[in-house]
Amino acid sequence: MSTARVGDIEMAYDDVGSGPPLVLLHGFPFNRSMWHEQAEALSARYRVITPDLRGLGETTAADGDEPATMNLMAQDVAALMEHLGIARAAIGGLSMGGYVALALVHKFRLRVRALILADTRPQADTEEARAVREQQARKALAEGMDSLADAMLPKVLAPSTLAEQPLIVERVRRMMTSTRVEGAASALRGMAARNDRTFFLPDIIAPTLIIVGSEDRITPLADAELMRREIRGSRLEVIEGAGHVSNLERPMQFNYALKDFLDALQP
Repeated sequence: MSTARVGDIEMAYDDVGSGPPLVLLHGFPFNRSMWHEQAEALSARYRVITPDLRGLGETTAADGDEPATMNLMAQDVAALMEHLGIARAAIGGLSMGGYVALALVHKFRLRVRALILADTRPQADTEEARAVREQQARKALAEGMDSLADAMLPKVLAPSTLAEQPLIVERVRRMMTSTRVEGAASALRGMAARNDRTFFLPDIIAPTLIIVGSEDRITPLADAELMRREIRGSRLEVIEGAGHVSNLERPMQFNYALKDFLDALQP
């Protein structure tokens, strides 16, 4: 693990391999360890950077209780790239990491050589969804992460994963329960406040890969198909049998799709 002072936080990250840079952004309430299989598979040809986002994993949070917005997280990632001397990179994000990736390509277009959007959506939260996130934030602060993890596990994992892959189930639950409640609440409120990026999609000019688990109930295939229609020249890969964390549930299929996309970008 390495750390860098990025604005008002200390950001933890892993930086492995060599070659064209690839930055992978984790989902909620996870951390950079969710990308272990991807970093291992791709580091022979790519420089893979996996940060912990603001307040999550081993990255610190700023003082106070302000929401960790997607725009602020995108600014953190751009500052980390500057610290590492990376002018442009392929940027990938899953779930909340996809929200951050969309914010980054909106705010820092020239830094994004290519875009990977996995199990995510461009729409803002509805009023109902914002209310649910606020309830989750308050519950986490009052009761800890165990109850949130128990409620989320059946939603983020496909039924077959829950039934047949106990190690993955335990790994995902452990990431959730090890998350600091303050960071989780801040991220929940940041996601609730995020901008709608739907109307920005046609302006994305970076080569784009969209990945979705066939059994993703949080950001289902319809959301991925919307992005595929609106982002010119984008590719859609459906990971059969996976839920919302398709990179963990079906890593071989996910890695193949990601490597095939990245390899096609090389001269």
